Amino acid sequence: YVYHDSCSLTLAGFYFLGFTLNRITLFALIFSIGILVDDSIVGVENIVRHLRMAKNKGRDLLMVTVEAVREVQSPLILATLAVIAAILPMAFVRGLMGPYMLPIPIGSSMAMLFSMMVAFVATPWAAYKILGRAHAQGKLKGHGDGEKDDLLSRIYRSYMQPLIYKPAVRFGFIIAVLALLGAAILLVPLKLVKVKMLPFDNKNEFQVVLNMPEGTSLEETRKVITEISSAVSVEPEVKNITAYIGTSAPYNFNGLVRHYFLRNQPWQADLQVNLVGKNERKRQSHDIAKAVRPRIHEIVDKTGGHVQVAEVPPGPPVLSTLVVEVYGPTLEGQRKLAGDIETLFKDSPSVNDVDNYVGRQEKLYRLKINTQKASLNGVPVNAIAEVISGALQGGKADLAHLSGENEPVEIVLRLPKEKRTTLDAVLNVSLLSRFGNRIPIKDLVTIEEGLKDYTIYHKNLQRVSYVIGDVGGRFDSPAYTMLDLNSKLERLPLPLPNPQAQKKADLLFTDQPTTDERWSLKWDGEWQITFEVFRDLGIAFAIVLVLIFTLVVGWFQSFKTPFIIMLPIPLTLIGILPAHWMTGTFFTATSMIGMIAGAGIVVRNSIILVDFIELRIKEGIPLEEAVIDAGAKRFRPMLLTAAAVVVGASVILFDPIFQGLALSLMAGEIASTLLSRTAVPVIYYMAMKPREPKVPGQSWGRLIKGIFPKPRVSTRRIK
Repeated sequence: YVYHDSCSLTLAGFYFLGFTLNRITLFALIFSIGILVDDSIVGVENIVRHLRMAKNKGRDLLMVTVEAVREVQSPLILATLAVIAAILPMAFVRGLMGPYMLPIPIGSSMAMLFSMMVAFVATPWAAYKILGRAHAQGKLKGHGDGEKDDLLSRIYRSYMQPLIYKPAVRFGFIIAVLALLGAAILLVPLKLVKVKMLPFDNKNEFQVVLNMPEGTSLEETRKVITEISSAVSVEPEVKNITAYIGTSAPYNFNGLVRHYFLRNQPWQADLQVNLVGKNERKRQSHDIAKAVRPRIHEIVDKTGGHVQVAEVPPGPPVLSTLVVEVYGPTLEGQRKLAGDIETLFKDSPSVNDVDNYVGRQEKLYRLKINTQKASLNGVPVNAIAEVISGALQGGKADLAHLSGENEPVEIVLRLPKEKRTTLDAVLNVSLLSRFGNRIPIKDLVTIEEGLKDYTIYHKNLQRVSYVIGDVGGRFDSPAYTMLDLNSKLERLPLPLPNPQAQKKADLLFTDQPTTDERWSLKWDGEWQITFEVFRDLGIAFAIVLVLIFTLVVGWFQSFKTPFIIMLPIPLTLIGILPAHWMTGTFFTATSMIGMIAGAGIVVRNSIILVDFIELRIKEGIPLEEAVIDAGAKRFRPMLLTAAAVVVGASVILFDPIFQGLALSLMAGEIASTLLSRTAVPVIYYMAMKPREPKVPGQSWGRLIKGIFPKPRVSTRRIK
């Protein structure tokens, strides 16, 4: 009931904010399932608990319901604000990922506010109507106020009492928790948990992009791309293949950044590989692309060309997964340095699909028209140029009106394919002079042989050369490949001249070079987006901690209590990182989002738990009993909340992109329920228990001697 109302209001909010129903907004609603029902779980459980109390038997149901809701109203408001404070800063992530992920924090924050309204208005009314008859008939069996505990409460009390009353057990528990946390964190530097911006998606297509050496004929390109098509088609998951030779394929998400729509040269070709549906195959599209890549490279390497197996990215597209930008004072030096980097990429076992944007110089024939001869023969200069262009590219001569066509058909004159590949056929084309005789073009032009100019690229008004590659091998993540290549890049010899006498190139990770007078290498591609996303998420997480700390300090009027309440946040790593390791899942940006959202959930549970502890203390219960009793009373709703989060997140567990988010929520909530629900009461007891007065004049040495006295040795002489 709560979920339907909150989702309806959230969808209305999406409408007014201009969000469409897409994959991200729908996942934002699914992601909110476990969070939405938390307020109502706490409220309903507290109403039921009050109705079961012996002191409330025979009392007016309405008054008992109001008292139960009032008891949890204040901590629930604070806990809801804490969750919103944890989620909302993610809306300020910059770069390409910002708009992509924006509906998640906005939608979740709206859903939390709406669920709190429903929990304080609709849920008590529904509980009053539904539970009234059971309360009147005495069917709600009591378990509070000295009556028998239920099974969960007995289990909780059985393992909490030794932790509170026995210092040795408590000390061992804390050491064990810290050891588990340290072991979980070590999974990242040991590379057992791999970090990546976004995981590979499971699409029904991928693309093979072929670049033959410049100047290659269309026929040769067709031959190579046909051979590649035959090698790919043997995979059982391939449904059909479409080849585009010398022209651009309909560009997809990748093509927006990589400018596939400009591919119209005879030496360029694309293969659009369509796969059968996801339900009809066991392998994901990434696994299929990895399987065909070696065969494709074996074919293309013999021709001297370059090829890329391009997959549709799950997030914002980039020029390539791995990109090195080369800046420097001379163009020739940039090309040489780019060639050395390309060699390094090819020698690295974790890099494939290597290419560069430098290009290769091809022969260029310039036909310089002899204007004097052309004038003497009465042949216009522009007519010579038009004939040469028409012979190679075709020229429109007239329109043909055919009976079977609704529109006029252009008549195009052009040399046949076999004659367009050589210059001799063009030079032998004849023109009519003003005297009526035929003059071949070769008599009117002078041939100048040279080299074609390189293509020059600029970025932020600085000349740049690109070297690109894709990541493969064991880790499939650019971060680890970059770490392996950094030392090799620093040892590359710099081209001459070197005006500033650099010993090694400046290696940049995040910032653009400030000048092109120094040799600079900058990592780009997926790394740049990864850095921006994790940087902004890290800043958002820091802001989350500050906001939660401020809220808790203002509420509890204590600087000690917020540290106790925020203790479960790092403990969630005990579940999150091992879960990623055991499932072989990348720790991605969505995993980070799930961890931040999970931090808000565990903090809200800690707020409610600490508030109940202080409520019991105000009732006159000793600290030891208050800590145990509050935990026993709140264990059931916390367990229900954890179950709701796990069930809600399980819906998106098998989605390739949001699998990390689901794992972080599920594993983090399970670890928090099992560990932090114990750690928070223990740390609260240790922090709040009154200290024993120090004996005047007693030193640490005397104290240790008192604990470990020396054995008494008899000095009597034995007769």
